[in-house]
Amino acid sequence: MSPRETVAAIDAARSQLAAALTGDPDLPDLLARFDRWAPDLHAGLSAVYDADAVLPAVTDVIAGVHRGRSERLRQRDRERLLRADWFQASDAVGYVAYADLFAGDLPGIRRHIDYLAGLGVTYLHLMPLLTPRPGANDGGYAVMDYRSVRADLGSMDDLAALARDLHDAGISLTLDLVLNHVAREHEWAVKAKAGDPAYRDYFYVFPDRTVPDQYEETLPEIFPAFAPGNFTWDEALDGWVWTTFNEWQWDVNWSNPRVFVEYADIIGFLANQGADCVRLDAIAFTWKRMGTNCQNQPEVHALTQALRAAARIMSPSLIFKAEAIVGPKDVVAYLGQGEHAGKVSDLAYHNSLMVQIWSALAARDGRLLATALSRFAPIPVTSAWATYLRCHDDIGWAIDDADAADVGWDGYAHRSFLADFYAGEFEGSFARGMHFQSNPETGDRRTSGSAASLAGIEAALDGGNPAALETAISRLSCAYAMVFGFGGLPLLYMGDELGLLNDHSYLDDPAKAEDNRWIHRPAMDWSLADGHAASGGVADRVFQAIRRLIEARKELAALHASVPTEASVTGDPAVLVFRRRHAAGTVVQVYNLSESTRVLWPGDLQPLAAGPLLEHLSGEVLDISRPVVLPPYGAWWLTEAP
Repeated sequence: MSPRETVAAIDAARSQLAAALTGDPDLPDLLARFDRWAPDLHAGLSAVYDADAVLPAVTDVIAGVHRGRSERLRQRDRERLLRADWFQASDAVGYVAYADLFAGDLPGIRRHIDYLAGLGVTYLHLMPLLTPRPGANDGGYAVMDYRSVRADLGSMDDLAALARDLHDAGISLTLDLVLNHVAREHEWAVKAKAGDPAYRDYFYVFPDRTVPDQYEETLPEIFPAFAPGNFTWDEALDGWVWTTFNEWQWDVNWSNPRVFVEYADIIGFLANQGADCVRLDAIAFTWKRMGTNCQNQPEVHALTQALRAAARIMSPSLIFKAEAIVGPKDVVAYLGQGEHAGKVSDLAYHNSLMVQIWSALAARDGRLLATALSRFAPIPVTSAWATYLRCHDDIGWAIDDADAADVGWDGYAHRSFLADFYAGEFEGSFARGMHFQSNPETGDRRTSGSAASLAGIEAALDGGNPAALETAISRLSCAYAMVFGFGGLPLLYMGDELGLLNDHSYLDDPAKAEDNRWIHRPAMDWSLADGHAASGGVADRVFQAIRRLIEARKELAALHASVPTEASVTGDPAVLVFRRRHAAGTVVQVYNLSESTRVLWPGDLQPLAAGPLLEHLSGEVLDISRPVVLPPYGAWWLTEAP
């Protein structure tokens, strides 16, 4: 398409939008946003579809979403446009929870907003709460209806009311949006099974195994233990349907532009309920290409650019977070590279940081972490990493063979070591985890377990060992200090602030018993949460440590996500250093990855001057003109003292 034809198509869509919203008082603002982001929208569409044919339908969606947007949310749009970096700032702190496990239902969460605000949370991610299929549903990620809430949690009205209360408390709301698949009970799938050819084209359906077998030659298995293969025969469809994750999760066909329009409308609908961020689940899988693993295809980024541009026009306070648990060479593209730089997701999970923290703690060695993180390409200054120590999912030991070789290790052997160590099967291990999805063909074993149990608190309590317990609490605090100090948006997984342990009660629920990831998805213990201060026990000690991290983070503008963190080790591999060079000041962070004291030399803390330094987690002033001792699992955030 020539530049003149592109301009004509965009002008036609602008006129269409103006006509649809004649008399709307905010039309000038909407058209100004359209002028800003319509080129990104058109370019993204053009990379995948006939943009001129699709743009009118997308424009109708934009008009409809804007028409239904409340004045309260329109005002939020205006405010967020003036502080577009809200999720990058050092005062941004995230919390992740299942709604039912946190507080029973959505009204219950409203009653506990004070707890979140008191902790210092500014961003709440509620795990899947849209209506899933009945029975097994992959923890809620097999969605049957994107426009209703799970019945036991409440209603869409309850969700909108919760969002209003969260906003009043200074907390943004994140919701999951599964892009790759829907439940086979979803309306689209039901219509496809009923014989509607338009909806059959919403999915990948094949009459026999010829094409599926060709794809299978290069496709991995996501859940080999209980969902082998990537295609499922469906009698009603009379065909093989693509099912990457489970037979009841049908991959949607993003090569069909009607699917794009549907998802753009869903995004607008969720934004109008008060969502500030949508977590784009399974985004890496959304485009299929024969002869590849059907992940990280270039069309994924074009589609995300188009969706984000549409969202920026109709609900500009909304941001995107990419759930792309892929290798370092691929993940940066989800924040934008090349022609898509700064135009796709605003946040992406730093899965490698999470893996490398656990690896460094097991090995008492930060060299692999520093090596792996040095390989990451720069990210757009308008984006941020979402950093975390634990999440709802298992830990996949994504250790790159080349990274391991650079520090003199064998990648396969180190992955095996980590799987054994965190399952408590390695001699001297402090961890209490479980293997998840062991694959005898590849030797791949992932790990389930809560942060506290993996860090050694459970083993220390079971052994009645006060010294080991003190060490385990320090280890957990050190790990979270790395998460909160790295820059980006730190995410605190529900219950980690209280040191909640593995929960084996999932075995009593037939719907959960076969998935041991539920071991690290305990229900919130509100008696403990409300009474931890009086107890003075493990929960209170962990809570106070996390609270100190949050308070210190909010005081350090240099933790703003717009600059990268440089990771290295000193002459001692057990001493890890993070350096952040920001216009607001330089911060040097030091972490002892071991249970023994270590010595820091003045030169280890460059570029800070060899004078008094302020340690922000304790408030102490340190003299580094001579060697100083770093305590076991010590974590220091240092700046030059005023």
